Amino acid sequence: MARALLKIQRYFRRKPVRFFSFILLYLTAGSLVFLHSGFSGDSAQVGREPLALAENGASTSEGRGLGLIGRVFKDTRRAARRFRPKGNGQDGPAWAGAGGRSRAAKERRSTKEIEDGRARYIGCYVDDTQKRALRGVSFLDYKKMTVFRCQDNCAERGYMFAGLEFGAECYCGHKIQGVNVSESECNMECKGEKSNLCGGANRLSIYRLELSQESARRYGSAIFKGCFRRPDNVTLALPVSSVIQNMSVDKCVDMCTEKEFSLAVLAGDKCHCGFPTTLFSLHEPEEEEMCLHRCAGEDFESCGNDEYFVVYQTQVQDNRCMDRRFLPTRSKQLTALASFPGAGNTWARHLIELATGYYTGSYYFDGSLYNKGFKGERDHWRSGRSICIKTHESGKKEIEAFDSSILMIRNPYKALMAEFNRKYGGHIGFASQAHWKGKEWPEFVRNYAPWWASHTLDWLRFGKRVHVVHFEELKRELFPQLKNMVLFLGLEVSEDRLLCVVGQKDGNFKRSGLRKLEYDPYTPEMRDTIDGLIRTVDVALRRRNLSGVPEDYRPR
Repeated sequence: MARALLKIQRYFRRKPVRFFSFILLYLTAGSLVFLHSGFSGDSAQVGREPLALAENGASTSEGRGLGLIGRVFKDTRRAARRFRPKGNGQDGPAWAGAGGRSRAAKERRSTKEIEDGRARYIGCYVDDTQKRALRGVSFLDYKKMTVFRCQDNCAERGYMFAGLEFGAECYCGHKIQGVNVSESECNMECKGEKSNLCGGANRLSIYRLELSQESARRYGSAIFKGCFRRPDNVTLALPVSSVIQNMSVDKCVDMCTEKEFSLAVLAGDKCHCGFPTTLFSLHEPEEEEMCLHRCAGEDFESCGNDEYFVVYQTQVQDNRCMDRRFLPTRSKQLTALASFPGAGNTWARHLIELATGYYTGSYYFDGSLYNKGFKGERDHWRSGRSICIKTHESGKKEIEAFDSSILMIRNPYKALMAEFNRKYGGHIGFASQAHWKGKEWPEFVRNYAPWWASHTLDWLRFGKRVHVVHFEELKRELFPQLKNMVLFLGLEVSEDRLLCVVGQKDGNFKRSGLRKLEYDPYTPEMRDTIDGLIRTVDVALRRRNLSGVPEDYRPR
């Protein structure tokens, strides 16, 4: 045996090229075996899928629509094997990749057909250019259209459905008015992501949007405000009215928009238009069942009646609170609008400017905010021309530079995520999944969470005159909270102006409610730390005879 090995050794010493050839052949053979086992496993998985659905009591057709939770957005980069029309598209589908027609039928379940809690795929529908299946707003993008972009745009406008057509067209609507057809007819790839399908020629890939409660209370571009009792003097409260044949929400909203009113009010077959005033303030909504009177023009809409009105806010801008200017005389008193980053400071500035008519300033300079209309951003913070000054600073010296302060506090779990999104995605953007799952997020929480507590504690300790505002309470009770803020700033309150602000509360810096993380980014260790910080801040607030942190984020 030893003699044989010696002969082989001598052979390869004389022929080193043959030795390397032998190693190369060995590695190639191993790779082929590995690839073969991978394809076999994939085929076995596809073959097992109908059985798994049957065991769960669901049919194969039902399984096609449901699939695995979370694949719509999370796996868009993982392309399934696609099919493409052969020739002029009349010869049947030609499938790309290995596998026969039975396997290809399974692969037709692309990522767009899977539900993830925010958007659910409905199916492929006929779209007639003369009579659209979705009749809300639409937009085109022949370079960058994606499924999520279409869904996000429709969600921002409060529509229930989003549909994609011809690979680049997006349509929104509240009702599907088209015929459901075979999935094979929605066969065009999205222009902005080859891993998803975006309808076909005169065919819509339609999704139902699972929106937040706030976003869902809309009808197209009009915002649903609620059901309200008839005002005492309808003519004074709502100066324009008309009887409309076959009344629908669309018709009333269109009429009031054309006449440039911000409120469209439906009362049976009558449509009233106006602005929110003290005569019709929208402060006391009634139960919606009081307004459940179906519209003559649309079966699924409510149009109210003679005693209870259905109210929508149109896209018309209420100009009663849009005038803003610098203070007429320079103020010697500096008031801070202080907050931890991500606690809603920019939103509070927007509200204060509309409510008071005066610009707010900033300890910093942010060009994007200046371009959005915050003209006080460019002024020096000590100029005395602004009603209050935005600052995230903490520490004795910085705080004592101000004579008074409005201190904004927000749930640290929400504030940290908001600031992380701003840091890596801009004022209305989002951090990427790579940032959330990488080292950036744990490091961010480790550094910023203690600052959330120390910021509040410093302002409570060193602030000369502090008015505490909780972000959650301002959002929930905007009118009374904003009224108290205006009074704290030493100004008279105009209730009509405040009502105007309530109608335009969002401003230009609000993130979409559709894109949300699919998991909790906080580890148990992070939560232990943050809960301890919440308790510390709660105790400090109560020592100053304040109400403490709101219940919705106090640790249990």
